Amino acid sequence: MQPHLNNRSGLPAVFLALLAVLVLLSILGVARGLTTLIAFLEIGVGAVLLFRSARYLVRQSVWRLRNRLIVTYTLIGILPVFLILTLVVMGGYIIAGQVAVFLISSELDRRTQALTEPAQILSWADLESRGRVLNQLAPFVRNHFPRIQMLIHGESDVRYPEDSLLKAPPSGWSDHSGLLRREGRFFTWAHISRNGSEVILLEPINNRLLSNLIPNLGAVRFLDKGAEAAAGPDDKPDPIRIPAPINGLDREVTWIAQVSAAEWDAPGRISPHLMVVTTRPSAVLAAIFGEQFVFGQASLYFFLGVAILFFLMEGAALSAAVALTRTVTGAVHNLYEGTQRVTSGDFSHRIQVQGRDQLAALATSFNSMTENLERLFYVEKEKERLQSELEIARDVQNQLFPKNAPTLRTMEITGVCQPARMVSGDYYDFLCMDNNRVAFALGDVAGKGISAALLMASIQSIMRTQLLESKGIFSTSSAVALLNRQLFASTSPEKYATFFFGVYEENSRILTYTNAGHLPPLLIREGGAISLEVTGTVVGAFPSIKYEQCELALQPGDMLVAYTDGIAEPENEYGEEFGAERLTEILLRYQSAESSETITRVMEAVEQWTGGGEQFDDMTILLAKVI
Repeated sequence: MQPHLNNRSGLPAVFLALLAVLVLLSILGVARGLTTLIAFLEIGVGAVLLFRSARYLVRQSVWRLRNRLIVTYTLIGILPVFLILTLVVMGGYIIAGQVAVFLISSELDRRTQALTEPAQILSWADLESRGRVLNQLAPFVRNHFPRIQMLIHGESDVRYPEDSLLKAPPSGWSDHSGLLRREGRFFTWAHISRNGSEVILLEPINNRLLSNLIPNLGAVRFLDKGAEAAAGPDDKPDPIRIPAPINGLDREVTWIAQVSAAEWDAPGRISPHLMVVTTRPSAVLAAIFGEQFVFGQASLYFFLGVAILFFLMEGAALSAAVALTRTVTGAVHNLYEGTQRVTSGDFSHRIQVQGRDQLAALATSFNSMTENLERLFYVEKEKERLQSELEIARDVQNQLFPKNAPTLRTMEITGVCQPARMVSGDYYDFLCMDNNRVAFALGDVAGKGISAALLMASIQSIMRTQLLESKGIFSTSSAVALLNRQLFASTSPEKYATFFFGVYEENSRILTYTNAGHLPPLLIREGGAISLEVTGTVVGAFPSIKYEQCELALQPGDMLVAYTDGIAEPENEYGEEFGAERLTEILLRYQSAESSETITRVMEAVEQWTGGGEQFDDMTILLAKVI
């Protein structure tokens, strides 16, 4: 089931209501404090609603397995590559800028060192030879520093060139060399004090000179408003100094570095200033490798080739991942559709199996499952049909059992059958033959279920037919013999039943009975129990069997109990049967109780003996008390 946005909290309605109130308050010009409070509430509700909407969108986007795998591949495969590429570009940019600044700074230091050496030579010259030494050094110095100005300040000043207007720096300067900022412009200078005189060498630095420190490196300038305002015509940036790109990846690199310059008017103070370098990676490589730049280019192209190969491999891996993803998600989608079809009751749906991998095995297992479910569905339908038929059979059988016991002057008869299944193979019945006689019977058909219930119904039908057609003297042995012949003729050989049949005459209190292989009924009399004898074998097993009948005179207070093996033969957890002795003890204990209570106590005792487990046989008991 796909996720859905839960609006039952009413937040959208609250948000719209607050917005409407806020607009209304703004139009009416109500107190600003109340409007601010409503605005804060609106922002809070909007933030919560926005968070929930974002969470819903995220869940919606990753609900499908395909989208989730795409997000996973993006986070694991594409995003790291993008970050690495970004790191490489940023690293290359930083390295190119830093190397370019390093080259410029190194060249400035070299030029400063080149100024310091002639300054030291001039500082050691005595007064008489200073002019001569200066004239000798001037051509050499001017060759390297075309705009150099030199001043030897002492008792008398010596300048080069002679028309130089350079003056001595403010007092307080010690020996120093490097960058200098004077009157808003930058210089390289060297200052040495010795023997009461000062030697100052000063060369102005402009943007053109900075850009030419490293040929073909790029454009270099100081980022200083004062220097730009005081710049001369030769100090303007020269755009053509930026080399042309050698390919599309050779982009411009602009880097800002901090340089330190001494302040002319403040002896000893060093101020930071910014220098901007605009170059290209190819120009930096050319400046580093020099004549070996061809090999540098080859290395660069090799690096680019490896990078392209890397991205091609990444693309192939991504394509393979997408193909595998489509395989996995396609199988999952088919399984999802299959489960939806099965949920709707379509067990005939089958998934198309492709390949020989685990997904194909999973699809095969799903098809086997749906096939089994389809078969089980039909089995369940058949079971439901049989269950319905069993319900009908149970209702029919319940109609066959006697509804009410006959009302007699000298006897009270009660019977109960508790089936082990839906229908019972046990049989009990009682029927008044005339005003003086009543017949009762109890039987146990071999087997359980429908077949036993049908045989039980046949026995009842046969016996009732005989009872209703009987006139005058009635023989129990003849009735049982006739029942045996009819059952043997109409049923299969393995079908038989044990049967107890008796006729009680009220006037004489004589019980005439025939026991065809059934468990001996118990006669409870004067605190003891008597077992009635068996007078023949089971009915329905043999075609010609002679049965005998017995007569028993009953006394007031006697209790006759007939029962099936479902009462006597249940076993406990140790394999011991309940038995006739325990049954006799219970009957003696509750002899004076109501018949229904006595039967209830017997059933409870049997259930407790078996531990309340599954009932394996029908439990039937018939109880007759002589009044």
